[in-house]
Amino acid sequence: MMDIAANRFTTKKALYERIAKQGTVSKADLMPLFDIKTSTMNRLLDELLSEKLIIEAGFGPSNGGRKPILFQINPSWGYFFGLEISRFYSTLGLFDMAMNPMSITRWRMDEDMTPQKFVKQVATTVRALLLDHRITLDQIKGMGIGAVGPLDRDAGIILNPLYFEAKGWTNVPICELIREQTGIEAKLDNGANTALLGEHWAMRESQLQHMLYVHVGVSLRSSMMSYGGIVHGSVDREGSIGQMIIQADGPRLHAHGNYGALEAYVSIQAIERLAQSEAKLGRSGLISRASVKPEDIKYDLLLNELNMENPNTLELFLKTARHLGIGLANLINIFHPECIILGGTLINSHESFYRTAIEVAIGNTYYYPEYTPLFSKGLLREDAVAAGAALMMWKGLNV
Repeated sequence: MMDIAANRFTTKKALYERIAKQGTVSKADLMPLFDIKTSTMNRLLDELLSEKLIIEAGFGPSNGGRKPILFQINPSWGYFFGLEISRFYSTLGLFDMAMNPMSITRWRMDEDMTPQKFVKQVATTVRALLLDHRITLDQIKGMGIGAVGPLDRDAGIILNPLYFEAKGWTNVPICELIREQTGIEAKLDNGANTALLGEHWAMRESQLQHMLYVHVGVSLRSSMMSYGGIVHGSVDREGSIGQMIIQADGPRLHAHGNYGALEAYVSIQAIERLAQSEAKLGRSGLISRASVKPEDIKYDLLLNELNMENPNTLELFLKTARHLGIGLANLINIFHPECIILGGTLINSHESFYRTAIEVAIGNTYYYPEYTPLFSKGLLREDAVAAGAALMMWKGLNV
């Protein structure tokens, strides 16, 4: 009996998720997708209707008989929060059951944003959003958190991430703190994974099964999806892509990193070091302001020069993009994804950076042109982590 009950529960949940993915659908559309009898389908649909998880959405076109009833999920049955914790800024989104964003709020992660202050900021924002949208706390079904790693996902702890401006971001039991301050159950995963979940959902009409997500900014982060599911390793090290060796006798970015690792060539700190080194060697024209000392050349200044179409600065970025392309080619030749989503501040720094990285990656893809993956900046972009975090909670919902 337990096996029958478990199978019924699994079918019901799969049916609910299928209705959610397709938006509006008839019973006739659903029947070929499930190996169940018509009577079972009717019973499950009736249960979902009685529980108000789905609603009737009018009638579809007739094929000669009665017009079929259309079903869709009830977007106001419950709500989810999706929280991104990043180094530069954090994002809190409120989503309905159809994963429609109702509100997106961002704030800077400056040197004062300690974990304690951060959690209070989240709690204050949660209360404000509930009030604005006239939602009660019991209607909130959970908060998904996508954070910079490394993490202990099961324990809900942010372990020892690098480069946070504020102190205290070591061994932070973020899920426990969120529950204490908001009364909302929380679940943690790394931001690259939730970003890929979000983008996969946004692109669901394409029916992609194998995807790769790479974020290029202060550090490099990546996530892989196979057969529609996130690939988790035995440990959470989303930044491991940065330790991919692309030059055996090359430099390393930090004392704990590999020599010749990708992060030493492709990251904000790497491009800052390259610019400072070039300036110290006497290369002129990188920065239009001649009074700037080499050690004062920072990313924001380089980005400003890039926006002014400084050719010397552009070449600096393109050199970085070529190295990224080599790293991408290595990943592509191992995983063979259908689609690669590229995100992060370096990807968005200049269209030439994005295009150059892709050109180099394709040029070093072994089975090209027989195998040609799709490249994209994604549909959700800066909202992907928060949206995917909310979706993670939605997928874990018992229906």
